[in-house]
Amino acid sequence: MTAALTLANDGLPVKIVERESALGGMLRDVHTLYPDRRNAAEMVAQKANAVSDHPNIEVLLDSQVTAIAEFVQRELKSKGIYPLGIEGLREGHWVLMDYADVIIHIFYEPIRTFYDLEGLWADAKRIEPIAAT
Repeated sequence: MTAALTLANDGLPVKIVERESALGGMLRDVHTLYPDRRNAAEMVAQKANAVSDHPNIEVLLDSQVTAIAEFVQRELKSKGIYPLGIEGLREGHWVLMDYADVIIHIFYEPIRTFYDLEGLWADAKRIEPIAAT
């Protein structure tokens, strides 16, 4: 977080992808930082607040991918539409939701960039969506 703040303070846009559900990750479980015996929880809270409030820093949390997937599942279920299968919900980096005629992918941005599904399907025939009535 310190490096992110330094870059952001220099005017650079920064994205932090936290693999845990809260900023600070596993460091939140540490009680004392050595050698100066600082309280880890206080230090993490101060840094997390500074990062969260900084206009040049975007924070993506593991829980965001999961929350989006759970929202989609809830909304479709309320309309009587159920998935054939859902993969990756627990890990929260790439969720694949199989609804037979439609496959939904929900990604962390770095995972999406790495796999480049749009590039893989660039030559595929495009189908225009049917407007809801």
